[in-house]
Amino acid sequence: MTRIYIGMGSNLAAPEEQLRNAIEALAQLPASQLHAVSALYQSDSLLPGQPRYTNAVAALDSELEPLALLDALQAIENQQGRERNERWGPRTLDLDILLFGDRLIDEARLKVPHYHMQERPFVLYPLAELAPADLQLADGRTLQALLAACPFVGLERLA
Repeated sequence: MTRIYIGMGSNLAAPEEQLRNAIEALAQLPASQLHAVSALYQSDSLLPGQPRYTNAVAALDSELEPLALLDALQAIENQQGRERNERWGPRTLDLDILLFGDRLIDEARLKVPHYHMQERPFVLYPLAELAPADLQLADGRTLQALLAACPFVGLERLA
């Protein structure tokens, strides 16, 4: 089994409920076991005028290959009403593969480590709750270095 970290976000249709439903769906994935889930965080949208996002990260152990997992995650998004109308637009659910074990993936449909994660505190801080303190990404960067360069700004950790 490979340890995979999945970023989760929602800013439509009861975001906390959307994330709870996504967590339940992740726990049902074939050849996989949900290991842990971070706390929920709220953050402003990357684009002005959108509702705030609720985010979390899940740690999943899985035997699925990367593109098979991506397909499964997109199926969960679709089941929860995801519409892909605009990039970075509002959404009921967004599930992103952040890290896939120690694999570096550069496919047309999937880039791992997830691009731009180093600029997104709503990804890094929940990830840090679950990952080992000395986590090194497949591209050589360390989680600690990414955290040091990305302050906890604009985030609110929910109870």
